[in-house]
Amino acid sequence: MNDTELTVVGNVVDSPRRVRLENSAVTNFRMASTARRYDSGRQEFVDAGTLWVDVEAWGELGGNVARSISKGDPVIVRGTLTTRSWESENGRRSAPQIKANAVGPNLARGWTDFHRPARSAPAGQDPGAVGAEPAEDEDPQGLVAGRDYEAGDETLNEETPTGLAMEPAHV
Repeated sequence: MNDTELTVVGNVVDSPRRVRLENSAVTNFRMASTARRYDSGRQEFVDAGTLWVDVEAWGELGGNVARSISKGDPVIVRGTLTTRSWESENGRRSAPQIKANAVGPNLARGWTDFHRPARSAPAGQDPGAVGAEPAEDEDPQGLVAGRDYEAGDETLNEETPTGLAMEPAHV
């Protein structure tokens, strides 16, 4: 398989559009990624070329993108690069496109609140039942051991390298 996998960091340049198809749904948006370089002659950073790319996110990822991403948001997109081609009145045209397998906010540029979708209840259990017990490997907040966290005394209190001070996280 010769897929071209890549990660692009940039900004959303139009509002995501959700399209429902017969058996699925897709969310499309366009993003721009502008490289910055240090110009030693001018002693400052300058913008270099800009990559303009269309992004398509299918299924549940697309639904989450449509609910979470807006025009102007800084994002990180991971996926497979292809070239979309079409005929126009000016002849054959083409544009790069990413079929996303992950899309998220660029936390180097701001912060966000993350919300997990509600999980479906195990077979035979009413999802709204009061006092419904979590699965054996699931805690009451919906975290699954081995996937979402590793329990243990050292998990949150690792030793710091010599010379570095610990500082609390700020909210």
